[in-house]
Amino acid sequence: MLYAALTKGSNSYAKFVVNATELPIEDYYYDYIIIGGGTTACPLAATLSRMYRVLLLERGGLPNIATLHEQGFMTTLLNAHPNPTYLSPHSPAPAQSFTSEDGVPNIRAYVLGGSSAINAGFYSRARQDFFTGFSSGLFWDIKLVNDSYQWVEKDIVFKPTLKTWQSAFRDALLEADLINFFNTGVGPYNGFALDHASGTKIGGSTFDNTGRRHSSADLLSNARAPNIIVGVYATVERILLASSSSSKQFAIGVIYRDNMGRSHHAFVRQHGEVILSAGAIGSPQLLMLSGIGHTPHLTSLGIPVAHHNPFVGQFLYDNPRNGIAIIPSLPLDHSLIQVVGITDSGYYIESISNAIGTLPVASLIAKIAGPVSSGFLRLASTDVNTHPIVRFNYFNNKVDVERCVNGTRKIGEVLRSRALNDFKFNNLFGGKDFRFVGPMLPIDQTNYFHMADFCQRTVSTIWHYHGGCVVGKVVDHDLKVFGIESLRVVDGSVFGVSPGTNPQATLMMLGR
Repeated sequence: MLYAALTKGSNSYAKFVVNATELPIEDYYYDYIIIGGGTTACPLAATLSRMYRVLLLERGGLPNIATLHEQGFMTTLLNAHPNPTYLSPHSPAPAQSFTSEDGVPNIRAYVLGGSSAINAGFYSRARQDFFTGFSSGLFWDIKLVNDSYQWVEKDIVFKPTLKTWQSAFRDALLEADLINFFNTGVGPYNGFALDHASGTKIGGSTFDNTGRRHSSADLLSNARAPNIIVGVYATVERILLASSSSSKQFAIGVIYRDNMGRSHHAFVRQHGEVILSAGAIGSPQLLMLSGIGHTPHLTSLGIPVAHHNPFVGQFLYDNPRNGIAIIPSLPLDHSLIQVVGITDSGYYIESISNAIGTLPVASLIAKIAGPVSSGFLRLASTDVNTHPIVRFNYFNNKVDVERCVNGTRKIGEVLRSRALNDFKFNNLFGGKDFRFVGPMLPIDQTNYFHMADFCQRTVSTIWHYHGGCVVGKVVDHDLKVFGIESLRVVDGSVFGVSPGTNPQATLMMLGR
């Protein structure tokens, strides 16, 4: 049976997941139709289903064996493909690769659970000023925020056990805090903590102690089964809009296609809503394909304009990742992100250890908080399966460059710590050195221009892109799309700042 592998007792979500080929060609009526089955969408659907009739549509399929286990993390990323259905429309790859106009390879999820089904599993809440300040653009009920975090955490968040590499990395972060008195460090040690706080901490993990992943899809087990249908292999092509007697436009449903190529229509009841939760790439893309966007761009592709909004697809951000990789002299345990160094200087330090083929490799990563530099998304075609044109403009703002310089300098301090000495090789001169895979840090790390050049040359992604449907520009403070009734966007595309060190905790909380 297709979904038997996911069935675990009577509380599994498998019982209401169907292939979209099994859904009606004309489907009436739902209280909510959710487009996308990702990190935010799954807890959102589970929550709404307690009182309402919900249809969730996901373009990908169910998690495969590689995505379900920690050891499959690199396999999933390495097997990403621009066309996830290239081998078979019935068994697509869970990750879709694309390259931005910046020339940086990137990945989108193509699976139920979204990015939470293919990421490194690190779980950490947003910093408090994300909720009390103006960075998110939303007005938050702090009690509801905390209750919603806890609702997520009780089911899918675990305390990781540190092994050799992550323990040494933690100690190196704390030791590096003492190496340069004048540099903002990564102390104090905060132990195991889910809250965001400056210093070094062990965060939560969505991998349990057997290495099994628990993505946001697992939260669907909290749904009220009679009220929800989850359709997989369902690619939404556009949102159906209609005009009222007062000339207001409102969403009435969606058109989607199954993996046999058949077109389906699904509709919402009166006072129902369509909720777009397709992520920072998919959500602005679908708004544009539905006629909501910048008029000159839409008309150039022959798309009838339903509502002019030049900000759709704008203010698109991606947190740059820079770092180094070493081959250790000791046997290396496999570990994904478990420890983070949180600084007040606009960057975070993380690490993973794994094998590339048979080669053990440990990577030290500096991730820019924010960032300040922003880009855009525009359509390449009216075909939803054609990937949109994306540019993030990494390091376009000198603030991000300065943060990267500080972050990569901190990596240099971590490498010079005594805590990592055992991972060095003996050299010909009686000393010890690291063996690097790929680019090394500049020899003179005090030289700002050398470090800035390193940042520009080695930039990659940490897969935390966000924006494109930003609050105040595309949606209001209730996440309702400007100019269109009964249509909301609920995902990371509404944020102009990535929440915390890793956004998945806050995106799942948002869905709840």
